[in-house]
Amino acid sequence: MSEMQRGNKESHPSPDETPTQTNSPTEKEFKEGGFGWVVVFAVFLLNAHTWGLNSSYSVFLAYYLQTGAFGASPLEYAFVGGLSISIALLASPLATALAGSKRCGTQGTIFLGAVFETIGFVGSSFATELWQLLLSQGVSFGLGMGLCFVASASVPPQWFTKRRSLSSAIAASGSGFGGLAYSLASNAMISRLGLPWAFRILAIICIVVNGTASFFIRDRNDAIGSVHVAFNWKLFKRPSFLLFQGWLVLSLIGYVILVFSIVAYCQAVGLTASEASLAGALFNLAQGLGRITIGLLSDKVGRLNIASFSTMYCGLLCLFVWIFGARNIAGCIVFALLSGSVAGSMWATVAPICAEVVGLALIPSALSMSWLVLVLPATFAEVIGLSLREPGTWGYLHVQLLAGFLYIGASIFCWFLRAWKVWELRVAHLTKERRELAIRDNGVVPPLELERQPSHASTVRKGLSILKGFWAVERV
Repeated sequence: MSEMQRGNKESHPSPDETPTQTNSPTEKEFKEGGFGWVVVFAVFLLNAHTWGLNSSYSVFLAYYLQTGAFGASPLEYAFVGGLSISIALLASPLATALAGSKRCGTQGTIFLGAVFETIGFVGSSFATELWQLLLSQGVSFGLGMGLCFVASASVPPQWFTKRRSLSSAIAASGSGFGGLAYSLASNAMISRLGLPWAFRILAIICIVVNGTASFFIRDRNDAIGSVHVAFNWKLFKRPSFLLFQGWLVLSLIGYVILVFSIVAYCQAVGLTASEASLAGALFNLAQGLGRITIGLLSDKVGRLNIASFSTMYCGLLCLFVWIFGARNIAGCIVFALLSGSVAGSMWATVAPICAEVVGLALIPSALSMSWLVLVLPATFAEVIGLSLREPGTWGYLHVQLLAGFLYIGASIFCWFLRAWKVWELRVAHLTKERRELAIRDNGVVPPLELERQPSHASTVRKGLSILKGFWAVERV
């Protein structure tokens, strides 16, 4: 029986079976884009009012450190920002299960997330002690952000094939533009209206925008046979998936340290609160524009190629421009614009690269496991960053070195993943486009040469073949 015939018989594979290429009428009639662009814009708005709002925590953190609000230490303040991200990632199994259920679905999960975000902001406006801030701005907001993000992250790629990276990057750029708007707005609201009313205004905006966006985000789970398994541990049997995790972990730690430190760093070298807020806003503007550029280049040059280069480039910026150049307002603005364009490259490319690793149908399950892996790094990233901070204008030197080397380490993992992918394509004797259509498995099917017991000689040949991928000039 041919692969095509088997695909006609089974359109909704179980997580323990190997889905094959489907050829249903829905897939034949599907054309790239169309309503998908509406979905992309809705996810763009959603990201602007989840991760974008979370990016503005750098302004709140700088305010807490300057005023000593809630009577906490710098490390305790750092836990608030780290907790919101870790709770968002920890909620991934719940969000994956809810998005895959008939009763709730993708739209219901996103709307529920908007409600929790709103509760978090309203609760923060009445907080008087640190534990109350942890529960509201940390746990409740983080839970809402996680439900929104996890449920929506895998949707834009479902509507595209040739422009999959671009669509994902445009959607992800919402966090950059949202961070730009709310970095400036939060600083203005805090200075003019006070901290409580700043939280309440953000709560109103959040429920209106995210609640509306949820009605326009429609998935194609049934059409493509998406598998919403919250805990698919078999994915970790694939070496390529482990390399994917290494790239994500190191990228996330560097990203969190950079995003949450840039405003406080600017103030440490002598900038005023408004000047530091401007640098943070420009950093987020560069994130928004940079992610779109990364998406465009990824579709033309290769997703893994661009991800590796942009991650390495950000590490070099941290080691040289941030340390030696960002010593005044001009230098800080230049660094914010340059680093912001590539700092969040993982968010712009995570879904398309995940499709390269496990196949389109398994994106929800693979991302769910990936977010769980990132929980601990997200929780302690900024805590580690602040613990390395010392008094004085050069007090962030160790923070800068750590961020730079983390990004460089992440790029090495990504380059190994690229080499693996080049080897995998050569073994399969398929073009990249044909393999993307044929690889709709559950991410745990062994590579072709592992279906038989390899000899020592074949293992050596395999290693040499993978090494060739390091310097192979290919669009991957």
